[in-house]
Amino acid sequence: DLQICQHRAPTCCTKKMEESYQAAVRRERTQSIQALNFELKYMIVGHITAFQEAFESLLRFAENRTSSLFETAYRPMAKEAAEPVKELFTDISLYILGAETTVESAVLRFFDSLFPLVYSRLINPGITDLSEDYTECLRLTRQDINPFGHYSKNMVTELSKSLWASRMLSQALSLGIEVINTTEHAALSKECSRALVRMQYCPHCQGLTLIRPCVGYCLNVMRGCLASVSELDAQWREFISTLEYLTNEMAASHELEIALSGIWNSINEAILHAQLNGPQLSATV
Repeated sequence: DLQICQHRAPTCCTKKMEESYQAAVRRERTQSIQALNFELKYMIVGHITAFQEAFESLLRFAENRTSSLFETAYRPMAKEAAEPVKELFTDISLYILGAETTVESAVLRFFDSLFPLVYSRLINPGITDLSEDYTECLRLTRQDINPFGHYSKNMVTELSKSLWASRMLSQALSLGIEVINTTEHAALSKECSRALVRMQYCPHCQGLTLIRPCVGYCLNVMRGCLASVSELDAQWREFISTLEYLTNEMAASHELEIALSGIWNSINEAILHAQLNGPQLSATV
């Protein structure tokens, strides 16, 4: 009644043993794939962790430097500017981690909040208290009045280039883990497990417990078992190529460290521009 290990010669196997062999090959193959994947996953997770730690460190440094700018150069508005600064860097962090937001919306929202402060504390320091309606009016007309000149748009452009590459790299590394996890649990087909039993365990039925299959036979069986997964090969190679492109982009013109550390200077230039054009801005408002 044997279904897999059928031999003309006398055999010591039973149908129940065949079933045990099928369970064994499925377990062994899963363990082998998981062991191989573990090293790759460990490496990718290490890169994700290192990237996030470096990014968070740079972000904290850039935020502290920006806060220091207001405390030293623009003390009259430092306390009120703390919240918009915090929101700006939170939005940047969320963007890189994959949130549905944009660098442009984060930066422009920051300058919208900054304009009423610059207008009332630096350009017209005699104004003691703006009403909520007046403050909101200034916020809503900031883009039309354009008090910060080209500096706000330049900041969007510079940050978008570097943060885009960082966002894509973060998402790509996470995607790699998802793909590995999915393929790791790909079930072996019935034909595959039977072929593995014939290759690995059927000789046992003849007492040949030490015999090993030749390399060509083993490769043919495994190609059949992993045929569905092997279809990913071309896409996986393209994925690796994309990762290399992103890392090169981040190391070149889209250097994340330079972009983040330059935020305070862009904000400073924007505020100085508004102060220089104070009388004209007041008239326009």
